[in-house]
Amino acid sequence: MSAYIESVLKQWQSYKMVAEKTFDQLEDQQLLWQPHEESNSIATIVKHMHGNMLSRWTDFLDSDGEKDWRKRDEEFENDVQSRQEMLTIWEEGWKCTFDAVKNLTDDDLTKEIHIRHEAHTVLDAIQRQLAHYPYHIGQIVFVGKLIVGEDWTTLSIAKGKSQEFLTKMEQKNVTNKT
Repeated sequence: MSAYIESVLKQWQSYKMVAEKTFDQLEDQQLLWQPHEESNSIATIVKHMHGNMLSRWTDFLDSDGEKDWRKRDEEFENDVQSRQEMLTIWEEGWKCTFDAVKNLTDDDLTKEIHIRHEAHTVLDAIQRQLAHYPYHIGQIVFVGKLIVGEDWTTLSIAKGKSQEFLTKMEQKNVTNKT
């Protein structure tokens, strides 16, 4: 596996984990909550990501990344019924993505593919999704934080704890060197 592909997969795995840590902090019904009718629930964002992932990565070297069978507008209907349904489509989308990308070679990265009839290299298509997925995962985290409020458990370094974190990391590095 090329170093680039390995890095991409590692990044996507990290983003996926951030969203999952958000899901874990929410009750089932909270995954379906939307602040107002024009906004998306977490489940709806997952539904959209699922549709995008299946469309972009299914047979992506040989067919347009915007599949005829995709119904993008329906992805924004807030009709996911349960946590289990949401997690099922979440995993299906990621599996499609990881399976499509993990066996690419460096030579594959320069191949031309199409998304919405527009030519892209495979590298450009991957970069496009490296921006798209974290954008939506950021939305998931934001909505999760709105719902949980003061009981939110931070997913990175807590406010006011940067120095404490750096000190711990320095101590850890010293211990690892000995």
